[in-house]
Amino acid sequence: MKQYKYIIKTIFIIGLLYGVNKTGTTAAKFLSIEVGSNAVGMGGAYTSIAKDATAMYWNPAGLSFHDTKEVYFNHANWIADISFDYFGITFPMNNKSVLGFNITSVTMDEMEVTRYGNEDTGETFRAADYAIGSTYALDLTDRFSVGFNGKYIQQSIANSHAKGFAVDFGTLFITPFGFTLGTSISNFGPKLKMSGDDLLVGADVDENIEGNNESVTGILSTDYFDLPLVLRIGISDELQIGVRNKLVVSLDAISPNDNANYINTGAKIHLFDGLISFYAGLNSLFLENAESEFSFGGGLTIPQILNNSLSIYFTHEQMKFLGNSQQLSISFNY
Repeated sequence: MKQYKYIIKTIFIIGLLYGVNKTGTTAAKFLSIEVGSNAVGMGGAYTSIAKDATAMYWNPAGLSFHDTKEVYFNHANWIADISFDYFGITFPMNNKSVLGFNITSVTMDEMEVTRYGNEDTGETFRAADYAIGSTYALDLTDRFSVGFNGKYIQQSIANSHAKGFAVDFGTLFITPFGFTLGTSISNFGPKLKMSGDDLLVGADVDENIEGNNESVTGILSTDYFDLPLVLRIGISDELQIGVRNKLVVSLDAISPNDNANYINTGAKIHLFDGLISFYAGLNSLFLENAESEFSFGGGLTIPQILNNSLSIYFTHEQMKFLGNSQQLSISFNY
């Protein structure tokens, strides 16, 4: 019990240590959008309890520890009419290791091109972000597992794009005291830089010289930007309520490289051996000017469909200024 209290105090201290606020200074910020109805509904406090296919985002080590066999779809009606989608599939290789694949996409409708002094160009453009990843997780002992997720990242807007690679790493440990401790580092990789035809411009090398070529093609120079590196430390515990019900409580300390540190916390109750579940959480505690306020949702698991189970989850996330968002997840365990 003393160890339990010590870890909780440590997580709170980490969350209260404010760093330099560097909001808006990273590329591929879509990698910070939280994945999964369960996770978002619990306020993003999911590092130590991720056991479905979204563990490839939260903590890859959770795949092998929970022997995840799943096909997972997640759709979110995100802010500003942006669609956020996630797909994951996992394949247990043996009783100690699991292989998984995942795709994350952020898409939106076509938008009109406007220019200074010419707002009605009649042209349109698209913008989209994608990440395609592969995960490998391994149980080192019956209490400790590790996982890695490598991913290809692409951002595009009109005819410009940025491409790169990143790695996620996670560990999961069930302590002798009963609670679970999880850690993960996400989006470790080289900086991204925009390139493409939209950066080509006509330039007059020297306007003071007559007769020179006034149609030289130049390239606008863009800077390199870091990926949104995130360190997560999470702790969770399960409490049995009666014979068929269970309560899960969790707490995460988050340390991003583009903002101050903060804490997520959430709870989930499983009724009738997980047939029905309800969850709620608070996101970005102690973070100044936090956008997310709270979230809640519920789910239903339908067992024995071709000897497998189908789960459906829905989550509502309340935001302060940018409007609310909803996520729907469908999971098929085989």
